[in-house]
Amino acid sequence: MGIKTYNPYTPSRRNMTGSDFSEITKKSPEKSLLASKKKNAGRNNQGKITVRHQGGGNRQKYRIIDFKRLKDGIAATVIGIEYDPNRTANIALICYADGEKAYILAPDGLTDGMKVMNGPEAEVRVGNCLPLENIPVGTMVHNVELYPGKGGQMVRSAGNGAQLMAKEGKYATLRLPSGEMRMVPLNCRATIGIVGNVDHSLVKIGKAGRKRHMGIRPTVRGSVMNPNDHPHGGGEGKTGIGRPGPSTPWGKPALGLKTRDKKKASNKLIVRRRDGKAIK
Repeated sequence: MGIKTYNPYTPSRRNMTGSDFSEITKKSPEKSLLASKKKNAGRNNQGKITVRHQGGGNRQKYRIIDFKRLKDGIAATVIGIEYDPNRTANIALICYADGEKAYILAPDGLTDGMKVMNGPEAEVRVGNCLPLENIPVGTMVHNVELYPGKGGQMVRSAGNGAQLMAKEGKYATLRLPSGEMRMVPLNCRATIGIVGNVDHSLVKIGKAGRKRHMGIRPTVRGSVMNPNDHPHGGGEGKTGIGRPGPSTPWGKPALGLKTRDKKKASNKLIVRRRDGKAIK
């Protein structure tokens, strides 16, 4: 999918870019695979804001995506590639030979009329989903399961792909898009190929209104607030934050603080972290 530019008839249009949606072949979604999506503007059941900078935006319907791909041995035909407002990746509507329809993440190179299949007997071809033990070393995969049968949890956003580096014992070693090396059970499933809409990261928003359409409200820096609103606030003119390190509005450490549980069970499956350091 390519990037389109606009004539600079306003200052914001000058630097704005957008997707040309050349991969999209189907405009309207499949009604049987839609679900309503309620907005709460970042508020909890008491009406208090628990996630800042959320609210507004265009109304959206959720597309029910098949991340599990458990319908084995039945070929499915790709009907069309659609836009999904809930994710960066595009989605593909497929129809199985028995008439059942489903949405899957659209990998790069998948087009209308192509056949996809799930299960251990499936070919190693773009869009097919099979266990890691049946995938050759070096293959790029996406929509990777962490627990067999739970459905893909990793490598699902636009342009991402993980490389299968090795298979040893019960585990396969994957190199994730972040650079992290991680072991995943061999009986977990993954889909062949990288996720489509590769140029998504190159889009320039260009103006504040586009962010509002996405349901994202303005973010104000703490350093321009008053001291009673933020630990970084106060002072005449531009001043430092006046603390050993940056903080959240509630005084907790921010920006770089490690939040992963040191006793997390899956730590032993991480061979190398994304910063290049091995897990001890």
